[in-house]
Amino acid sequence: MTTYGLLVFDEAEELDFVGPWEVFTASAMLRDWADTAVLVAERRDPVRCNKGMRVVPDHTLDDHPALDVLLVPGGRGAREVQPHNPVVTGWIGKTAEQTDWVLGVCTGSNLLHAAGPARGRRVATHWNYEDTLEARGDVTVVRDARYVVDGNLVTSQGVSAGIDSALWLVGRLHGRDHARAVRRYIQYDPAPPYLADEPI
Repeated sequence: MTTYGLLVFDEAEELDFVGPWEVFTASAMLRDWADTAVLVAERRDPVRCNKGMRVVPDHTLDDHPALDVLLVPGGRGAREVQPHNPVVTGWIGKTAEQTDWVLGVCTGSNLLHAAGPARGRRVATHWNYEDTLEARGDVTVVRDARYVVDGNLVTSQGVSAGIDSALWLVGRLHGRDHARAVRRYIQYDPAPPYLADEPI
């Protein structure tokens, strides 16, 4: 059984955690609900995300089950607020030491750097914040990969790239055929609109 814990906070980018949530829960469903996913926040109050979506956490930092996977999303909150919140950064650092895998999506890499787990590691982040993260030092920003695996740390580029890294992880945990079945179930096969209109 795998327990996925997805951290949420005010001004987290919605798809950064909702995309992986869909992957993890579809994976659980295909495994006869052998796994579970939970939303974890500092408080029980509803969280107002980056684009206005409100979500209600399942657990607080103090009352969640043991986690096998920790996911940290990006968004304005991950860049400007939570890196300066010692309660959250302390929890991330401690929890990351106790989980098998840590995922950072988009500028969640910034928060993981502030909390410690991304320091000294190779990471991906949103293209618009690569220079900013690199300037913080003690990190190698990989600019040409949708996601990067460095030990038990998996980080991805922005927003939709979190789906790619989540699919990689369920494949690592439960096999490539399972990951392909999850991808097929959620019909994840990106075909950007207007691709035929773009000049070569």
